[in-house]
Amino acid sequence: MRVISGEKKGFKLRSPKGVNTRPTEDRIKESLFNILRDIHNESVVLDLFAGSGGIGIEFLSRGAKKTFFVDKSYESIECIKDNLVHTDYILKSEVIKKDAFRALKEFNEKGIRFNYIFADPPYEKGLALKTLETIDNMDILKKDGLLIIEHEINLNLDIKPLSKLSKKDYRKYGSKAISFYIY
Repeated sequence: MRVISGEKKGFKLRSPKGVNTRPTEDRIKESLFNILRDIHNESVVLDLFAGSGGIGIEFLSRGAKKTFFVDKSYESIECIKDNLVHTDYILKSEVIKKDAFRALKEFNEKGIRFNYIFADPPYEKGLALKTLETIDNMDILKKDGLLIIEHEINLNLDIKPLSKLSKKDYRKYGSKAISFYIY
């Protein structure tokens, strides 16, 4: 796993050992950022269910101002911190060891808003839909902000009408898919 582009292009990142993480494959990461194009240098990003932190670090490498990394696994948090030290992005980051939904609630209560939220919840546990509905019911995305959810391909994330978010795009990558929602 590596940083695909930007100022830290080619930097190798490590993955947590002994935990059930699925780092976003390089080909999916490259496609994702080709879709997003340029990342504005004032962008604030949330990497939710962050795992190794690879996506949030990619946002930073491409110019984002700050990234928040949230994961509840101690091993993931330690791996994220190591990757941030290695890439020299620790000062542009906030690493939070917490349940994703508790963290979302706290961001909402504190008025913290994001330009991008990338969520890669564990598969087959109903967390992708719960994440979508939770964020739709909060005020944590900035106007024209983008929620990106990586999920299993057979999951339908169009179950109920959304009030604030609208689906912008959907891409398939083998057994995985990425859904894009705009605020």
